Amino acid sequence: MPRLQADASPERWVPVTGSLGLRGRRHRKAAIRMLLGQANRAMGAEERPGSRGMAWIMSQAAPLLMRRADGRVLIWVWKADPELVVMMAQLQELTPQLRTARAMMPIEYDDTESFHNPHLGVGERLVMALPPEPRTPPFATYTWDTGTHLVTLTAVCSDRERVGTVIPFVDEVARSIRVIDDLTVGDSPEVLRIEPRA
Repeated sequence: MPRLQADASPERWVPVTGSLGLRGRRHRKAAIRMLLGQANRAMGAEERPGSRGMAWIMSQAAPLLMRRADGRVLIWVWKADPELVVMMAQLQELTPQLRTARAMMPIEYDDTESFHNPHLGVGERLVMALPPEPRTPPFATYTWDTGTHLVTLTAVCSDRERVGTVIPFVDEVARSIRVIDDLTVGDSPEVLRIEPRA
């Protein structure tokens, strides 16, 4: 089954996926609290008294859910400030429903630029440092169509004034993303791997 791999510098990023128990719990909780806060603001609500408790509960369940995703989802938070940036890579099968959903995205998502990844080829990057809707947090998305799967990387930032300082480091991770397929080969395997065109 295909899965994702990426090289995120441990000096800048802390992986949320793959960490169980106490390990990484603080960063998981901070990331989830940030996302819950952004979701509340997007709906016009203030942070609720139970938000921190909900973040803790979700932080405990997150690693098990990520394990079930079996490498199709990778999540990191910014090491220096876990509530500043949350970054998620995802591998999805390109179904007709997914293609239709992508075609119906808002017109703002058409303002993309080419972005090269040495493993996946040329994809698209969209940086929304100042989204038109004030309640929408700054974000950057990267997408690659492999023909059978859609690879996406989305980074959400909680601070409009600091988003520009972290995008170059998100770019670094985006260039390192690759799809690994666990192949079962026979007695005399002959596998030819062709690098994607630039």
